Amino acid sequence: MNAWTRRVVIGTATVSMAFGLAACGEAGGGDDDKGSGGDGKTIGLLLPENKTTRYETFDRPIMESKIKSLCGDCEIKYNNAAQDIETQKKQFDALITQGVKVIILDAVDYKSTKGWIERADKQGVKVVAYDRLAEGPLSAYVSYDNEKIGRLQGGALVKALGSKAKDANVVMINGSPTDPNAPFFKKGAHSVLDKNVKKIAYEQDIPDWSPDEANKKMATAIDKLGKDGIDGVYSANDGMAGGIITALKQRGIDVPVGGQDAELAGVQRLLSGDQAFTIYKQIKPEAETTAEIAVRLLKGKDIDDLIDRKVNSLSGDFKNIPAKLYDAQAITKDDVADTIVKDKVYKASEICTKQFKAACEEAGIN
Repeated sequence: MNAWTRRVVIGTATVSMAFGLAACGEAGGGDDDKGSGGDGKTIGLLLPENKTTRYETFDRPIMESKIKSLCGDCEIKYNNAAQDIETQKKQFDALITQGVKVIILDAVDYKSTKGWIERADKQGVKVVAYDRLAEGPLSAYVSYDNEKIGRLQGGALVKALGSKAKDANVVMINGSPTDPNAPFFKKGAHSVLDKNVKKIAYEQDIPDWSPDEANKKMATAIDKLGKDGIDGVYSANDGMAGGIITALKQRGIDVPVGGQDAELAGVQRLLSGDQAFTIYKQIKPEAETTAEIAVRLLKGKDIDDLIDRKVNSLSGDFKNIPAKLYDAQAITKDDVADTIVKDKVYKASEICTKQFKAACEEAGIN
């Protein structure tokens, strides 16, 4: 959910190319490289999917660059599971077979990882859970305070509703049940919305964070509640928000919709007024900290100064996992210039295409 945080595509060509290469084993992890990786200089990197554009556009290149800067002769074996649990298991098992000693894992389904990570632990392989907390004896976990992110989302929607909030019927479109971050987003959002709006009139979890499925569920909500029965929509991320907004527009409904991840398309929707807010999570610190932890573990060095708390797995079976959790912030169109543009997440030229030029000028983005 675990996030630009958990899908309208930016950098489509980059994503497609990266996935295609990974699927062919370009990044390592295929059975034809058995035995490689056992030199103590190889780090495995397994990401869960490519529907959320952040993974291939930001997380992967940032981590790879940081690893190389800290360990010039280190090799990185990368694969993307394309949201398939069995594919990720094979990728994970292949890395162990190849002798890789540190694996960065962003799990497709956190409940499935217990046996994998226990096997790795028995063979002296260190596993760092990235963005999503996996089940198993982890060496470290790096992510965000995801329940707080849910509270930020709920608070931003209440603010967008303004004086209408206390009488508002809200639709909640939540993230994937297999993503351990999704329940935290949902819990945090409920803790705010339940106290500040009239009711949650319709709520659904969306498998795989699918924008298409979110679109369908939004259409179902409209059919059930009617055009005048919806005052605002909570979307767990920007990709699904895109599908939701399309469904609303098709029925001529204009209500606040919020998301998460500050995807390029989501930022453009902020500027155009189609989306009320998003959650901006600085991926670079999260990714770079994870890379540094992985390199230190590979070299047998201490990571205590990179850790700020201990957490337990969701099952409670694994306790006191060393963790670093970052904060995030809710942003609207008025904040884009001082966050997204200032931090060089996207260039002004990427955001301000012809369609959004006027909106950019209005927001002070040149």
